[in-house]
Amino acid sequence: MFRRLSSAPTVIATIAAAALLAACGGSGGQDVAAGELPSTLHVGIVPNIAPDDQRAKYDPLRVYLEKELGTDVELFVATNYAGVVAALTAKQIDVAYVGGLTYVQAKEQSDVTPLVTEVDRETGTTKYLSAIVVAKDSPMQSVKDVVAAKGTFAFGDVSSTSGSLYPRIMLDEAGAQCSPSSIESCPPLREVTFTGGHDATAKAVAQGSVDAGGLELRILHKLQKDGTIAPDAVRVVGTKEVVGYPWVGRTALGQENLSKIRDAFLHITDPTLLDLLRAKSYQAVTDADYAEIRDQATRLGLLTSQ
Repeated sequence: MFRRLSSAPTVIATIAAAALLAACGGSGGQDVAAGELPSTLHVGIVPNIAPDDQRAKYDPLRVYLEKELGTDVELFVATNYAGVVAALTAKQIDVAYVGGLTYVQAKEQSDVTPLVTEVDRETGTTKYLSAIVVAKDSPMQSVKDVVAAKGTFAFGDVSSTSGSLYPRIMLDEAGAQCSPSSIESCPPLREVTFTGGHDATAKAVAQGSVDAGGLELRILHKLQKDGTIAPDAVRVVGTKEVVGYPWVGRTALGQENLSKIRDAFLHITDPTLLDLLRAKSYQAVTDADYAEIRDQATRLGLLTSQ
């Protein structure tokens, strides 16, 4: 049901990157004339849910971007977050939808520019909620209870902002001593696992495989709405606001092209497409909007992609 993080994270990143780069066919990172977009714009997406489901979900966006930008668009979903960072660094994708943590990791390794983030439908702002959840019949009522119980805890992907970094922040604030040098060590929790995705974390908690887990709250709500998770299977015991996922572009595309891509998102008005993208609308963002994520990731040992 869920997997433990490998003790050799660079191997995972290499495998994920190789899979994505092979899918891209090595055709990203094209040289373009000033003001001209690549003949095929390669767009990468972090796997919030199972990669095949994620790719199919975003196909209407591909169609929209092709029409709006006047160029072919190909979508790729890596097997994990590190694969997107590696593909950006290798110039195999041009634009990517990434979590805040994935963005600051990518920024350490390549020259990328944040473009926009969504206005969240649930909060009405450019921030969304990370949550820690427990099973419905758990005696735990707070994050402090989770720490005090000294049980098992599931994160999502190690590079997930709301499924890894912010749950770790909440645990830290509740008295846990998560190690910045060994991400599987978070005493007094007895055991820490990484499921690879928010959906897998929700299932692990609901089925009792772990005592608690961290995930993105709006994804949990979607899983409950779809019937993947029963509405009362888990309870939220803590939340924290997170600045929204940025769409980023390789700075080498040039400011004119980056502005075109930014404007394409800012001009989305189709309610069906916005609903698909979990957005009320989009707003422009800058690197400064992700300063807190960078600071916290550095403090907790998550700045380097795993």
